[in-house]
Amino acid sequence: MITTRPFSTLLKELLAKKENAVAYLNAEIEEGDMYYLLKAIRDVAAANGGMSKLAKTVKMSRTSLYKALSPTGNPSFATLEAVLAAYGIRLGCFAITPPQSRSKHAHGHGHFLAAERAKTYSAKKSVSHKDIWK
Repeated sequence: MITTRPFSTLLKELLAKKENAVAYLNAEIEEGDMYYLLKAIRDVAAANGGMSKLAKTVKMSRTSLYKALSPTGNPSFATLEAVLAAYGIRLGCFAITPPQSRSKHAHGHGHFLAAERAKTYSAKKSVSHKDIWK
């Protein structure tokens, strides 16, 4: 007989381990949506004693913490830093690898357009970079 458990129970068990919580939060940060990051932080809080315990640790009122981490919350950097520090986690910045572009001088969103223009002008004998980047 196969036994099943609710997903929320399994998630709490997994997020109780710091390395799992870090991986979960990093995945949500990479998605780039604050709504899901705040949901992930609430999940980590639930797995590690709940919001009341977290509020005491970060020295905030429970109401303020709930508001900051709510789906419509807009926590300050200091609040995020304090909440994550309570679990031994910190925010960091990492270099990103830019996508390979077809044009040597291409940057940002225009690289595809510049490469297409370069193809158009490559048939001409004398082409200025100004012609390509208009």
